[in-house]
Amino acid sequence: MLGTKSPVRALTTADRDQALEVCARDTRINVFVAARILEGALATSPGALLGYAGDSGLQAICWASANLVPVGCNDPVLAAFATKLRRWRRQCSSVFGPADMVLPLWEQLRPTWGEPRNVRAYQPVLATAGPLPTGLTCDPRVRQARFDEVDLVLPAAAAMFTEEIGYPPYWGSRQVYRQGIEILIRQGHTFVRVDEGEVVFKADVGSVALGVAQIQGVWVAPRWRGQGLAGPAMAAVVGQVQAEIAPVVTLYVNDFNAPARAAYARVGFTEIGRFATVLM
Repeated sequence: MLGTKSPVRALTTADRDQALEVCARDTRINVFVAARILEGALATSPGALLGYAGDSGLQAICWASANLVPVGCNDPVLAAFATKLRRWRRQCSSVFGPADMVLPLWEQLRPTWGEPRNVRAYQPVLATAGPLPTGLTCDPRVRQARFDEVDLVLPAAAAMFTEEIGYPPYWGSRQVYRQGIEILIRQGHTFVRVDEGEVVFKADVGSVALGVAQIQGVWVAPRWRGQGLAGPAMAAVVGQVQAEIAPVVTLYVNDFNAPARAAYARVGFTEIGRFATVLM
């Protein structure tokens, strides 16, 4: 399919179905890249998806934009992508995805990309597809955010980002960041609990593809932590997502975040894989 000397090239809209087939080998693990493809990125972000062709066609892909995300790669494929990307750096903020791909890819990029701010080598990928555990209470106050609540959600989203990544999501004007929040809310992909005009819980559906929804941006207001809010709130999110968006719900979490892992386990999430993230 890839009629060039190198097995790696930028994919186009003509490659859409084959790229989705690569993602479909493990829909729960590959939902982020599959979602970008289904959202039209092959047309709107030309050059952002690289493909590697083997004897039987498209073998692996790599999302290369603000984030670098490998899919379906073995060691020779990772070496080929690294050769293509070694001098690419651009504005990439992270490398993330399956740990057995991200960590060796990063070792090959590191000499030219420089030292990272942080490497999170073990991030359990969790999934749930069945009914919520018997006896689990869902918080009835958790609901989809309304569009008139964009400016109410923004501080919570920014606080979560800053806690997780270590720096604010924007400097100066907040307009671009606010637009991203608007999009999630318009899609019905932001869930909140609001008490007395304050967002005390928030979670987003960041990616949806191939029957899978990936949760991100889970946050509890600091003064509400340790009070048992997260479990019932997440149960409410999972129930609504399964009913309205996708039957399979996934997320990934830092291995050191014991309270979050315990809350997710109570909701019925089980570990299905391991991610790693390199923060630039």
